[in-house]
Amino acid sequence: MKNLKIGVFGTGRGVDIAKNFMLQGCEIVAACDFSKDRLQKATTQLGSDIALYDNFDAFIEHDMDAVILANYFHEHAPYAIKCFERGIHVYSECISNGTMAEGVELIRAFEKSNVIYMLAENYPEMLFNREMKRLCDSGTLGKILYAEGEYNHPGDPRDCSFNKTYNYFRGHWRNFLPRTYYITHSLGPIMHAVGATPKRVTAFSAYAPTPKDAPSASFDGDRAAIVTTQNDDGSIYRVTGCAAFGGHHNAYRICGTEGQIENLRGMGQQVMLRYNKWSKPEGAEETQCYTPSWNDKDEELIKTSGHGGGDYLTARTFIESIREGKQPPFPFDIHAAVAMSSVAILAHRSMLEGGMPYDIPDFHTEEARKQYENDRLTPFYSDDGSAPTLPCCSNPEYAPTEEQLIMFDELLK
Repeated sequence: MKNLKIGVFGTGRGVDIAKNFMLQGCEIVAACDFSKDRLQKATTQLGSDIALYDNFDAFIEHDMDAVILANYFHEHAPYAIKCFERGIHVYSECISNGTMAEGVELIRAFEKSNVIYMLAENYPEMLFNREMKRLCDSGTLGKILYAEGEYNHPGDPRDCSFNKTYNYFRGHWRNFLPRTYYITHSLGPIMHAVGATPKRVTAFSAYAPTPKDAPSASFDGDRAAIVTTQNDDGSIYRVTGCAAFGGHHNAYRICGTEGQIENLRGMGQQVMLRYNKWSKPEGAEETQCYTPSWNDKDEELIKTSGHGGGDYLTARTFIESIREGKQPPFPFDIHAAVAMSSVAILAHRSMLEGGMPYDIPDFHTEEARKQYENDRLTPFYSDDGSAPTLPCCSNPEYAPTEEQLIMFDELLK
């Protein structure tokens, strides 16, 4: 069986992703980025013989089987559609579409193609999240009623190195990122474990702006958005997007009628499994804290991979999907990806409207597509320079001070 030829679009994060494909016998044949410095740096890690491009349309003319989309967080859909049109498989990191209209366009274009599409959401493959899915699948937790997911990354507001690396101009998407949007790391793992799709969403914000003596170009003064969904099986999810409160953690909890499982904040890969004494399986303990085992043939390679092994395992699923000619499992498939993006987008609107509930559309139906096919509201600057059409913060009047912006510009010099 021939090695798959892979192209990389966006060589910041994309290089780390591509390494996991190389570990599995894939050939990285081309890379595309607007930054010549990043392109040259990529050759030192991916091979000096790869083709380099600064234009996406020229890049996808290259002979390749699949493209890793690791460009700006919210701009994947238009590039995925171009890949669909050329019969190139797509591995798309983070949200699949930045607007509701793009979600409609993505689904319609996909249905006209014959390609594999996968949301490259890696957190479901972390060891503790794999164990949670195993327990849900076992049935010992009973009917799942409730699940939580927190992706919580507080940062030092005076840490200039982060801004230099990740927020390197005033209009960068991170400076306009609503707290609900970066949602797949919190929502993806529990969707994977539980198997339910959100159908209705509401959200509230926790507002606490950056201190005024810290350099900043961020127009979002919220620290967190608390997002609640009602799902197609009657269960409820409570998740954050990318939050910034308390101590750093990724935390997940799943509760059924008979028991519950959660990972332990600050305790590495440990999980706590609990049953009530009247509902515990025969031979089981009421409470058990333990570190799960991988039980995987590629364990040693997984342990070398980023994001707790998730980068390797997610790439492996994509490769297997291409070789087997079938779409990846839920929630990595295109409809689940667009549903997650819809939660991100509509939860923000709910937050702006004081918790107003929004229905999550099912883009399997043309009726739902018609409702959103012209909905291009966005909190981000567009690549043509167009200004945002939605505020990114629960306080629409919030903005960094002129002094903060000056300090931000100075640290980038």
